[in-house]
Amino acid sequence: MSALKEKLFEKIEAHRPRTTRLAKEFGDVKVSDVTIAQAIGGARGVKCLVTDISYLDPFEGIRFRGMTIPETFKALPKVPGSEYPYVEAHWYLLLTGEVPTKEQTLEVVEEFKERAKVPQYVYDLLRTMPRDTHPMTMFSSAILAMQRESVFVKRYQEGMSKMDYWDPMYEDASNLLARLPVIAAYIYRMKYRSDTPIAADPKLDFGGNFAHMMGIPHPYDDVARMYFILHSDHESGNVSAHTVHLVASALSDAYYALSAGINGLAGPLHGLANQEVLRWTQAFMDKLGGQLPTKEQLEEALWDTLNSGQVIPGYGHAVLRKTDPRYTAQREFCLKNLPDYPLFKLISMIYEVTPPILEKQGKAKNPWPNVDAQSGVVQWYYGVTDYDFYTVLFGVGRAIGVLANIIWDRALGYAIERPKSLTTDMLEEAAGIKK
Repeated sequence: MSALKEKLFEKIEAHRPRTTRLAKEFGDVKVSDVTIAQAIGGARGVKCLVTDISYLDPFEGIRFRGMTIPETFKALPKVPGSEYPYVEAHWYLLLTGEVPTKEQTLEVVEEFKERAKVPQYVYDLLRTMPRDTHPMTMFSSAILAMQRESVFVKRYQEGMSKMDYWDPMYEDASNLLARLPVIAAYIYRMKYRSDTPIAADPKLDFGGNFAHMMGIPHPYDDVARMYFILHSDHESGNVSAHTVHLVASALSDAYYALSAGINGLAGPLHGLANQEVLRWTQAFMDKLGGQLPTKEQLEEALWDTLNSGQVIPGYGHAVLRKTDPRYTAQREFCLKNLPDYPLFKLISMIYEVTPPILEKQGKAKNPWPNVDAQSGVVQWYYGVTDYDFYTVLFGVGRAIGVLANIIWDRALGYAIERPKSLTTDMLEEAAGIKK
């Protein structure tokens, strides 16, 4: 058993009594009241999920195991020659709640390298798909194809204690996560770079190897590390995270669950938002002949967008009530590495001008930018100009958090998810308007 797995088992054993006691002694304590608006509106704000992996604070942004994004980047061991941490260290943190040492991190790096070999049949499957297939379809299919190798399924069929479900889930999740950057880079090179895949470099870490296989030089390795950590988790209620939790709650293995979550991430109201922001920004710049607008021109364009009934893409958030710290982290990278890039300058101008306009309009609960307002620009600058691929990048990062979550779901014995539905007649009766 690896050192990380031993540490995780220690944490699980310590945590189980807490969950058991809450369910047994305090199961009737209410933590939420559901309104008709919440029942009709996608259960927004209903407190009915549990995760210790991350928490989205409206005024501080995402916290990973209690740490803000700046705290996370500062605390985790850095890759030599880089200002950014190992992705493998972040995996350790999300699983255990502890910041790993450099030695513990390097153990995970080596463990991932041992798990990272993608079966040949996955490449064969990808190559049978039409080249105009969306890369998210390819990505989800590759994940699902590997389900035949599930350790959880094999152990479950042999018979095992519920208390041990987390163990094979850990094996499946670790195997999956180690292979995802290899699969993602292969899809990119096959689909967008004239079918010229680049073999993995066993000397490199998760983020560095991904950049190598993409064929993009430094500092894109730092972009990868930053991007994957920033997108790794966002509580359990967003579509991708909730879908993985929901599917896994039926004791479906990690392959089934993650593939389903990736399908949810592919929706335009979720993971596709980043490319919509970039399209809108570039279209606006094209109208000006590629020139940066004046502040007055930008203000006029933003008001025209709002008055036409559209939203300003990349602004607003369901929970946050401040600038998304994920946006800020990427902005700081851009200020250091591409401060004079025209598209970044336009993004900065929009950041300066938009919040006062949205506040004046008075409709937005949060006038500040979210993560999608910045992420596409970074990818475009480094040559990843294929919009459809951006959500695959998001998917690699999101897998870190959701896979950590379902390991803990099995460790704590969380039940199959089965909320109760109401009819419209019942809602009208509750509202006192039923004739």
